[in-house]
Amino acid sequence: MKQYEQVINTMKSNGGFATLGYLYNNVDVSKWKTKTPYASIRRIVQDNRFFFKIKPGLWALNEFKNEVLKQFKIQETNSIQEKDQFNHTYFQGLIVEIGKIKHFQTYIPPQDKNKIFLKKPLKEIADIHEIYEFSYREIVKRAKIVDVIWFNERNMPASFFEVEHSTNFQNSIIKFTDLQDFYSKFYIVSSNNRKKEFLDTINRDIFRNIKDRIQFIDYDYISRLHAKSMKLYRIKDIL
Repeated sequence: MKQYEQVINTMKSNGGFATLGYLYNNVDVSKWKTKTPYASIRRIVQDNRFFFKIKPGLWALNEFKNEVLKQFKIQETNSIQEKDQFNHTYFQGLIVEIGKIKHFQTYIPPQDKNKIFLKKPLKEIADIHEIYEFSYREIVKRAKIVDVIWFNERNMPASFFEVEHSTNFQNSIIKFTDLQDFYSKFYIVSSNNRKKEFLDTINRDIFRNIKDRIQFIDYDYISRLHAKSMKLYRIKDIL
């Protein structure tokens, strides 16, 4: 069987779509005569005879196009700008999976637990169903609505993530300001074309005490990190 046929069959078995991370973990590359099989997978999915890109790191088969777009409630458009608008839940799911691979306990807020990430509700991939009482009640209540939290082995928050698809950055930064007394990392995840808007917001004088602790990460970076994490996870598992 040819390499591209293996990728096609793996994607078919997953309903006609897959993340790069899923392909890295499930395509049998043991007999591929190449030292860079994962680069080959990335090249294969860019063959528009068979595949199309849904979102960063997420690909589907052309023959399943109508079914997949309907499943994800995606409307086709000729606008590049609109195609770059990726939904909030997808990136929450990627961040959760990355956290799990890195051996963190992952948390999703109650209002998002029933939202579907690819095939499953977010609550089925996150580890924690109730946030840890790691501080005073008002502080925990504030943290409870953050989009994704990674907790360490001591049940303390290691990283906070806010996914800002289209809403104002200020609300997320204010949340982080309220949580700044913890030895945690803070991330804003958004489209790269919103980075200037983020910088304009974070450089306001009211955020001067926390601006150097908040990192902006774009969607493409998250998708690449997800794929890389899955690849390293498989290599570790094989070894």
